[in-house]
Amino acid sequence: MDPRSRSTLFLTACFLPIFITITSSADQPHLYQTFVPTSLPSHHPLHLHATPTPTLLTHEDDHLELEQDSAGPVSFNLHHLDALTSSHLTPQQLLTLRLTRDANRVHTLTKAAASNTTASGGFSSSIVSGLSQGSGEYFTRIGVGTPPRYLYMVLDTGSDIVWLQCAPCKKCYSQSDPIFDPRRSTSYSPIPCRSNLCNRLDSPGCNSRNNHCMYQVSYGDGSFTVGEFSTETLTFRRARVANVSVGCGHDNEGLFVGAAGLLGLGRGKLSFPAQTGNRFDRKFSYCLVDRSASAKPSSMLFGRTAASRNAVYTPMLTNAKLETFYYLELMGISVGGTRVPRITSSLFKLDPTGNGGVIIDSGTSVTRLTRPAYVALRDAFRAGASGLKRAGGFSLFDTCYDLSGKTEVKVPTVVLHFRGADVSLPATNYLIPVDSSGTFCFAFAGTSGGLSIIGNIQQQGFRVVFDLSGKRVGFAPRGCQ
Repeated sequence: MDPRSRSTLFLTACFLPIFITITSSADQPHLYQTFVPTSLPSHHPLHLHATPTPTLLTHEDDHLELEQDSAGPVSFNLHHLDALTSSHLTPQQLLTLRLTRDANRVHTLTKAAASNTTASGGFSSSIVSGLSQGSGEYFTRIGVGTPPRYLYMVLDTGSDIVWLQCAPCKKCYSQSDPIFDPRRSTSYSPIPCRSNLCNRLDSPGCNSRNNHCMYQVSYGDGSFTVGEFSTETLTFRRARVANVSVGCGHDNEGLFVGAAGLLGLGRGKLSFPAQTGNRFDRKFSYCLVDRSASAKPSSMLFGRTAASRNAVYTPMLTNAKLETFYYLELMGISVGGTRVPRITSSLFKLDPTGNGGVIIDSGTSVTRLTRPAYVALRDAFRAGASGLKRAGGFSLFDTCYDLSGKTEVKVPTVVLHFRGADVSLPATNYLIPVDSSGTFCFAFAGTSGGLSIIGNIQQQGFRVVFDLSGKRVGFAPRGCQ
């Protein structure tokens, strides 16, 4: 046989199996990454301290020498809600509480997206949030007023308005700091009824006795905050931000405990980024650390430095029916290096009526996918992780593994494919410990509603950039360094 013929036959014989392997889902190879199982500790490390958690958190911002208003960038640390209110609980109890808050938040967000409304009855701001029963997950310390009184404030990309509890209280929930008293601030200014700022509220109220604008924020579980709409100065470390529209709540029911109020980071016209867009170049970002593996705080940046050079970007979509949320276009998901065939962009489509779609949210922990997408993802992961010992389900998780005694295992890779941006998740962002005995669960869940939510577990370790001027969201790996 001619040597060239033998060469051709050899190449053909070698190529054919490769071609079949690529196209055959039954024989498809899986790509893996190493996962080092680290179970939940039996006791919370903070139990070693006799004092409550809030006194353990540093209050370094309370005594900084203030700078005048400037257009420079601002950075500050974020802390998780558990560190403020739940130091007496074990790590497993904290996880259970977190998942309960998460379910409440997802219910509220899904309900809001389905109805395309923010509140029922009365007067309300343009706001949606999942803060019912304390599901604001991250907070920081912000100076309010002049001179500044430093308070813990929840930061939430699923909310718009900035508000805090104010004296005198008709009803206030328990918070770690004294209630803010606007009468002691020289920069506090009530907003008049029928002013442009007051008219930005969807249905503003008016106190006819003093001509002061009134706001109300209502949540899906019936909780609410009601009070006077005002402008006030906020202080972030050394930088002052004047004339921020703030709800001063005198009647606050059913809300979270510990923090004094909320800094809304949504896309609505009354959110903090919308109000301060020019000052901070219409950019902000955060990086959330894995709380089970690191004592390092999460961080947030406002301004030009918020945009990371190594971020990959995907366009923001606009939902004209619901302006608060950050919608993204999820095109598909890969497991083990191969696209899951049943997960297509049509499952995540935002329709003309404002239903469906995918949002990215700092206050939701576990990523929720429409049920067909979740089932396809789960089945693909189970097939790729068939060598791992299965365990019973835990809470909302139906795919768990017993990794007790293992120092490391190989798990299939998971990649989220957004339009223009492929986000490859570290294994710790989708296999999380649920007890101290070596049980780990696949940290995704299905939802019966049309809305899908990218949660903060999947965002851990990435610097997530919100570029409002460019109408895009970026993901930079290893962004907490």
